[in-house]
Amino acid sequence: MSRRRALGQHFLRDPAIARAIVGLVAPTARDLVVEIGPGHGALTGELAGRTGRLLALEVDPALVAELGARFAGVEVREADARSFDYAALTAPSGGRALVVGNLPYSVGTLILLALLRAHAAIAEMALMLQREVAERVAAAPGGRVYGSLSILAQLHWEVRVALRVPAGAFRPPPKVASAVLHLKALPAPRVAVQDERHFERVVRAAFSQRRKKLANALAAGLGAPLEGVRAAAAGAGVDPGRRAETLTILEFARLAERLS
Repeated sequence: MSRRRALGQHFLRDPAIARAIVGLVAPTARDLVVEIGPGHGALTGELAGRTGRLLALEVDPALVAELGARFAGVEVREADARSFDYAALTAPSGGRALVVGNLPYSVGTLILLALLRAHAAIAEMALMLQREVAERVAAAPGGRVYGSLSILAQLHWEVRVALRVPAGAFRPPPKVASAVLHLKALPAPRVAVQDERHFERVVRAAFSQRRKKLANALAAGLGAPLEGVRAAAAGAGVDPGRRAETLTILEFARLAERLS
């Protein structure tokens, strides 16, 4: 429990919420489901009877033992979800690889980023997160919460906030609001990106100093000459005086190409 509290984990206890979360991805006997942070098994119980193979990743060895005793047909593995190799997941023949989880709030963004990068292996996800993070991931350009996480998620995923979850659904109740993200992997990226690592560097640099104009933030974040950044933005058809939160994914892709 102490390790869980240190990670900001709150155990889901509402069976109706658990059913709603599992219903978002609608697992079948042909699917592989990876559950992150099973805790005392609220989601595990819903998943175990609906999917062909269930792999539960749990960081607490005491809970690994508890879950293993309760759910004989579930593969419960003591593992850190931040470093698990999601890209190596292989969907069963005719089925999908799905991820469902109640992510520890203190490391939820790190786990989410690892999952987002595995878009080629994972078909669909339903993830409980701090509501602030969930809304940031699903945000559209121009809003206050739109940022690098929004862009990096939406490049390869269809994203929506599917459920808002009250504090009373957890034990102990969290002091922050919670929400469930529903993500579906796109068959191809929204826009063509030649070098995704470079694209990510450009996006992160643009948002590294949100109050600055785009060219100034990029120059500081990339360690590049300001005039060169201005020229690259102009060549990409982007006003260098704009703020990063006003740019679409397509505009960031054009900008990254010019800055390569």
